[in-house]
Amino acid sequence: MDDPALDLEGPLRLRDVVAALESLYPLESAADWDRVGLVSGDPDQPVRSILFALDPTLAVIDEAAGWGADLLVTHHPLLLRGVHSVATTSAKGASVTALVRAGVALWVGHTNADVADPGVSTVLADALGLTDQRPLSTEGAQAIGRVGVLAAPTSLAQFADRLAAALPATAGGIRVSGDPAAEVSVVAVMGGSGDDRFDDVRASGADVYVTADLRHHPVLEAREEARGGRPFLVDAGHWATESLWLANGRDRLLAALEHGARATRVEARVSAIRTEPWTFVVGANAAREHRAAPEPGGVS
Repeated sequence: MDDPALDLEGPLRLRDVVAALESLYPLESAADWDRVGLVSGDPDQPVRSILFALDPTLAVIDEAAGWGADLLVTHHPLLLRGVHSVATTSAKGASVTALVRAGVALWVGHTNADVADPGVSTVLADALGLTDQRPLSTEGAQAIGRVGVLAAPTSLAQFADRLAAALPATAGGIRVSGDPAAEVSVVAVMGGSGDDRFDDVRASGADVYVTADLRHHPVLEAREEARGGRPFLVDAGHWATESLWLANGRDRLLAALEHGARATRVEARVSAIRTEPWTFVVGANAAREHRAAPEPGGVS
């Protein structure tokens, strides 16, 4: 039976939850190319349960519907690029149809959550215990990434172990470029894809840079510029580096709703589904004993 207090006040509406989310993660702070905010749902529909997830995959939507969630909040957009059909013959169409059929609204906080404080990179920096934090760079009034200092200097290998302990386990693990015995103290982080920020990392004076989706050519060029030294590079995986934000976003939303003009009870949880696409790795560290680069033979 519903709480009588809720019946007297009326249920919390989707528009109320969206207003709270957008006070924490304003839509105007998102990148121009991004597609954030309310994707599906009736602003007047009641909301009593909210699921947070990194990606609005079919499995996550099934989880939300099975739990009875009224709202799904994800970091990554469902409809980032234009679509011309939402027929169930495509995954996107099946996702939209499943959301509508189950009465699950979808709200997306992507680059607007990246630049928030606390946001995706702040949560990652906090998980590593970084102090004296500052933005890695700024674009207009928006802070991009974070730079901070470890409580005590440590070796690159020990730092990688600390990072692995702070992040959820993944199939791909963590890739590191640099001397395992080198000492590191100043750390730059950016949740998600970050190999377009190497100039900012060098300017920051960071000893090591933690991000994801590091591609061969940008990394090779960055390591050449460093002449094998600092900044060292760590690819910790897209899902892992961003997923820490979900619990923080949930807690901030619940606090905002609790202290709103019409406080009410709403349940929120983080999805139990790992949405990283990889399932296993073969041959990791097979070449670790041969760290020297091969003779150059051209580039692709």
